[in-house]
Amino acid sequence: MALFKSEEERRIERDIKIRQGIRRIEKAIREQGQFQDEFVRNAQRAKQMGDTAQYQFIRNSLKKTATIKKMLERQLLAVKNALLIKRQAEASADFARAMATMAVEIGKLFGQTDLIRTQADWEKAMLQSQTMEERMSMFLDAVEDMAAQDVSQAPAEAVSDEEIDRLIEAEGQAAQAREVQRLEGLRAELEALKGQGERQK
Repeated sequence: MALFKSEEERRIERDIKIRQGIRRIEKAIREQGQFQDEFVRNAQRAKQMGDTAQYQFIRNSLKKTATIKKMLERQLLAVKNALLIKRQAEASADFARAMATMAVEIGKLFGQTDLIRTQADWEKAMLQSQTMEERMSMFLDAVEDMAAQDVSQAPAEAVSDEEIDRLIEAEGQAAQAREVQRLEGLRAELEALKGQGERQK
């Protein structure tokens, strides 16, 4: 393992860390969705049993889960937007480096002897590129800090009781509709079998 890493190696490592962070947030969002589904089912059972205390507890847990999921989705959006900005900055830096290289090559082709100025231009372009990368790193740090503050300062009432009740009720109605549709399908099959039996007589 090299003692000193090149700028390209450090850039690749940063990109890997960003992609890993995105995957972790996406996984957390999926997990919160699974928790939400389970809480909804539990709330429906508590409601059917008439257990008001348990229903209230589950509803509060569901509200917290919905709030966390919404925050994670906002964080994911912020990271993806920051990644796009980072790629745009890298493209600009690549352009500057390519132009600096071409300036040197063109100077050689046309026999220019003022290589001191060309080198100064090249060093200036490199310095600007490094400054751009430092600014991007600072920007990404700022986005992470804002995301952390977002989590710690999230209002308790980010998701209202009414929204949670509607979610539980809607899932119950959807389950009932699925059951009715299944029964209607069974009736249709029975009617078809009955019709076949009558035709065979």
